[in-house]
Amino acid sequence: PLLIGGATTSVAHTAVKIDPEYDKPVVHVLDASRAVGVVNQLLGDTTRAHFAAGKKDEYRKLREAREAAGSGEAKLMPLVAARSRREKIDLAKVAPAPSFLGTKIFDDYPLEDLVERIDWTPFFQAWELRGVYPKILEDPVVGEQASSLYKEARELLDTLVKGKRLKARGVIGFFPAAAVGDDIRVFTDATRSNERTMLHCLRQQADKTDSRPNFCLADFVAPVDANVADHVGAFIVTAGDGLDVIVDEFEKAHDDYRAIMAKALADRLAEAFAERMHERVRREFWGYATDEHLSNEEIIKEGYRGIRPAPGYPACPDHTEKRTLFDILDGENATGVTLTESFAMWPASSVSGWYFSHPQSHYFGVGKIARDQVEDYAKRKGMKVADAERWLSPNLGYRT
Repeated sequence: PLLIGGATTSVAHTAVKIDPEYDKPVVHVLDASRAVGVVNQLLGDTTRAHFAAGKKDEYRKLREAREAAGSGEAKLMPLVAARSRREKIDLAKVAPAPSFLGTKIFDDYPLEDLVERIDWTPFFQAWELRGVYPKILEDPVVGEQASSLYKEARELLDTLVKGKRLKARGVIGFFPAAAVGDDIRVFTDATRSNERTMLHCLRQQADKTDSRPNFCLADFVAPVDANVADHVGAFIVTAGDGLDVIVDEFEKAHDDYRAIMAKALADRLAEAFAERMHERVRREFWGYATDEHLSNEEIIKEGYRGIRPAPGYPACPDHTEKRTLFDILDGENATGVTLTESFAMWPASSVSGWYFSHPQSHYFGVGKIARDQVEDYAKRKGMKVADAERWLSPNLGYRT
């Protein structure tokens, strides 16, 4: 049996996307407290068959209802029309060249520099405590529980940092680049005479009724025919080196609570590392915002110039682009982080992505895309259309 749960899941997603692909029982469990009852039903000799059949029938009816409602179709414009609505950046505001080209490795970044940059709000969310830090500590409902959790987390964090039990490793890089249609050509050096690789991007195809552009990440880089020397950056950071040993120690001591907490803290340190490195890129390594002086709260709210989108996230939802990112940075050798066959990072407490510097760059979601873009994208990447559809399945605005 396969149990699906967590904040990013739903009954509808389980019914439509997962259940049809698995012939054994599939059950969406609303929260952890319901898991025991579900498992009891699945373990019972007299209840299992009836319970599993009931779920299969429930999910089949959900799929049929969505099919009847036409929920699989999205109102999209042709790719040619979407491209005519690209965002035009001010070329006069293209950032100057970074302080170096190529890569820079941080093999043992001081954890002390990351602790005070932690965004604690997602930490509490991981424990299903809703609220914004630090206000959650005084919340009339969950404040006492949140305060106790925070105190114990800080104690464990202090032990991990002072004992150097975790090792933070990272690599950043800057490369000459130019937009070519919806893709970004990356050059080997400042002469821009040889192509090193191509970053493949996707464009919004939503049929917008107003004058807003149909965004694509390539729009934030100067086009190749503009003769403007633009660049892109890349990064991989991890705070998970050593985590397996720590978790194993706690689990052998039957201390699952601290094993989970150690994982959650490593995740927070990795995100803090990504935030700190981006700050240093803006102020120091790329240096397009040397006069930036933001508080940690302002940084968490993204009150800075530039973005760092990650492959697999809304602005660039294709996880396979992570392979290009790792190749250009020699990521495995530089950081010890590896990619699984589904392009997940290991250790899991790792973050990677691209740096865009233009003041007009911003986050967005590609959303649903039409068949014409999928076919065009597959051709640009040199992959089969069926493979592109598989990797982009959450974004398909049509039924395969």
